[in-house]
Amino acid sequence: MASKPDTKAAGAPTNMAELAKSELAGLHAAIDTRAREVAAKNKGRLHCERGCSGCCVDDLTVFEVEAARIRAAHPELLKSGVPHAAGACAFLDSEGACRVYDVRPYVCRTQGLPLRWLELEHGLEHRDICVLNDEPVVGPWPTIVDLPIEACWTLGPAEERLSQLQRELCGDEAPARVKLRDLFSRLD
Repeated sequence: MASKPDTKAAGAPTNMAELAKSELAGLHAAIDTRAREVAAKNKGRLHCERGCSGCCVDDLTVFEVEAARIRAAHPELLKSGVPHAAGACAFLDSEGACRVYDVRPYVCRTQGLPLRWLELEHGLEHRDICVLNDEPVVGPWPTIVDLPIEACWTLGPAEERLSQLQRELCGDEAPARVKLRDLFSRLD
């Protein structure tokens, strides 16, 4: 009995792992688009620029699905590169720029933006922002509490989608979170 021909389009993912990685790239692109929109609404407030690494601290963790994307895109860096000194993100270079910027994880894509999250059981909304961005660059600016919702990054939906991709890619076998520093090869 002949097997069914593969009817997928050329370049389309052929298994769940490839599909999850492809969907992760799409999710990261959507996050970047929304983050640019939030940044544009806060243009007079944000101090973030290349080399600004105050938010890039050690011990950040990511889902395995994001760690796998970094491993696939930067194998040589992870094999023979030297992590940044402890205290700051392992992926920073000597000038404070990210060495994996093209595939940086979700948490890094929204650093510095005004954040909001809901505590549903108590009906509370919380907000936070990088201390460097708390004061406006120019002119009067509303406090973070007074910002309209669309000028804030809402935590929750992207994390839920990442969790779903994690389950699709790894099932329950992979660790839920991976320290970025642990992606570098260990020298014995």
